[in-house]
Amino acid sequence: MGTFIKRWFWRILLLFIGGVLVYQSWIFSHVVYWNFYNPSSSAFMQDRLDALRKRNAAAVLRAQWTPYDKISPSLKRAIIAAEDSKFLTHEGFDFEAIQNAYEKNLKRGRLVAGGSTISQQLAKNLFLSGEKTPWRKIQEALITLMLENVMSKRRILEIYLNVIEWGQGVFGAEAAARHYYGVSASTLTAEQAARLAAMIPNPRFYDKHRNTSWLSKKTGIIVSRMASARIP
Repeated sequence: MGTFIKRWFWRILLLFIGGVLVYQSWIFSHVVYWNFYNPSSSAFMQDRLDALRKRNAAAVLRAQWTPYDKISPSLKRAIIAAEDSKFLTHEGFDFEAIQNAYEKNLKRGRLVAGGSTISQQLAKNLFLSGEKTPWRKIQEALITLMLENVMSKRRILEIYLNVIEWGQGVFGAEAAARHYYGVSASTLTAEQAARLAAMIPNPRFYDKHRNTSWLSKKTGIIVSRMASARIP
């Protein structure tokens, strides 16, 4: 009986490892593919669309792919200034930001800050659900490493700017620029770009509450940091 159990244990273990390797290979193949071709959607976009269609079966997302060169440099600087000031120099993770976020959350007793880089955010948005589990964090780290080793910083930022959520059913820089300001993403001013960047932590809330004092304050802070933000 002991030999029988051991045999099945190893079979199950090998099947599990094989399944994990197949899944990682599937993700890696998508990362390589998206280095050359634009993703039409993301896991997070699909989650949001499913949620919207529970209330309205005809719901659609507002999203339009815009090439990197057609997006205002002001928006690129604003995003880096707001979300990931070390974007060009780190290899996917900003451990100082993670430590600072941990200490701030510990002090407040609740989640008030995140230390995720642009690469980590993109990994999560492209492939993962919103569940916060140890496995998901490990998978996020693995995908981040894949992105950083396959794609250039320019490509990572280009995809990020096109798949990030900016409001109720609003995804990407072009849709956001038209939704909030009635202009194309290429013509966004520094002030407009900073305000869009300030919305990123809670875009659906700020879509409905566009004139809060905190949003205006955060916009001013981002504007002051944009001059020193380096973009790919």
